[in-house]
Amino acid sequence: MDTRFGHAKLASAAMALLTLTCALASTGSAEAAGTRIRLGSPSDVSRTAWQGPAFTMNGDGKINPGSMSAAIDAIRGGTGSLDVVILAGSAPTSGSATPECDAVMALPGINSCTTWTLTAASDGNNSQVNADIRNAEFVYFAGGDQCRYAAWKGTALEASVESVVAKGGGSGGGSAGTHINSPVVYDACQGSITSAEALANPYDSYITFTTGMFDWPNYAGVINDSHFTARDRMGRTMAFVARAIKDGRTSGGKAWGVGVEEGSSLLLDSNGQATLYGAEAFIVLGDHQPEQATAGKPLTFSGYKIWHLGPGQTYDFKNRPTCGYYLRNVTGGVIDTNPYSGTPQTTCGTPGGTVLLAEDEANDTRATANDATALTYPASISGTMASTTDRDYFRVSLAANERLTVQCAVPDAYDADFYLLDSNGSTLTRSVNNGLGADESLTFTRTAAGSATYYLELEAYRGSGTPAYTCTLTKN
Repeated sequence: MDTRFGHAKLASAAMALLTLTCALASTGSAEAAGTRIRLGSPSDVSRTAWQGPAFTMNGDGKINPGSMSAAIDAIRGGTGSLDVVILAGSAPTSGSATPECDAVMALPGINSCTTWTLTAASDGNNSQVNADIRNAEFVYFAGGDQCRYAAWKGTALEASVESVVAKGGGSGGGSAGTHINSPVVYDACQGSITSAEALANPYDSYITFTTGMFDWPNYAGVINDSHFTARDRMGRTMAFVARAIKDGRTSGGKAWGVGVEEGSSLLLDSNGQATLYGAEAFIVLGDHQPEQATAGKPLTFSGYKIWHLGPGQTYDFKNRPTCGYYLRNVTGGVIDTNPYSGTPQTTCGTPGGTVLLAEDEANDTRATANDATALTYPASISGTMASTTDRDYFRVSLAANERLTVQCAVPDAYDADFYLLDSNGSTLTRSVNNGLGADESLTFTRTAAGSATYYLELEAYRGSGTPAYTCTLTKN
């Protein structure tokens, strides 16, 4: 939950025509829908085809000129002009009544910019509001209160914004407007939460979500956050990601947090490529079930994969990368070390590991297990479930008080279950998530003195195929 920013400068009369109306619903209701202010041409652009979609995710409420200009150019294909609608849930606290439109009108390729300030959920069904949105080519949600925006779920406004994207236009937002543009929305309807509070209890009553509103192309499984570094929001994003996985709000047992810093903006293009304009942004991937995410207890989640983007750097949301991240753990509600900086893994194709050990058949018994004891950790092991009765064994060793964490990415071709066995073959712990492509993970700490040998066993539960699984092994 954030507040709209003020802007001291009014748009000049020479730049645009300004009209102020209290729009009335045309569906039999005489209630005012809100305040409408239009800058620029009084007539909308008419054009048969647009080249988007394009999306902007801003770290604060202000328009980012770089990402906005790039989005406008992508949508109009570099020629002509387009219409923008700004949606706000409250008026600015000071200065101009149209701070976002003031900034937009200064950019090339703009025919008009219309600001709608809407304060009720029912405003989402107002005919004039929806006519303006459908005639626009870009819809921008201002900073403010994302809970007000979430209240428009299921109204005509939701469908109108989706129609803009479908015709090749775009959507975006700043601060609260960034939150509403992700498929899993931290809606803050009970109030905002800090990182410390979220890590201490990932089921705190202040953590509430809205899903099923906007689901933009190539952006599935994402939870946006804003003011990221300035307000130390990494911890709460980690909690959001764990909750999304635990509650089944995303598919495939994975969720991505996207945190954008103030003054920065991610531009997502039609091919799913996100480019950073400004200082920094973070992509936080959770790819397994949390070790502990329970009401009233602190979060424990090992192996968050974090990408730190700097100016001009990119992240491919269509073909999501499997390298370039650094790892961070949360244990008992505490992040192990600085989560905003780390040394990236650079061995592409071996997620989480600097060393890859591929299975050497036959490794179908403990006696023929492939030896992973000499690997440098973090490391990766890989193999396939070649038949419906296939079992793969890998040998590892643990010293006293050493903790082993293993996360297995399983392809959609089969369902593989995962076990940790002692030297006698007895099961110590297991991960048996159900479903084709369901990832598996487990953690085990050796509490006895000395070191001992253990075995990792992957077993085909359902299906088989040639696509490889990859398991990431870390020790601490």
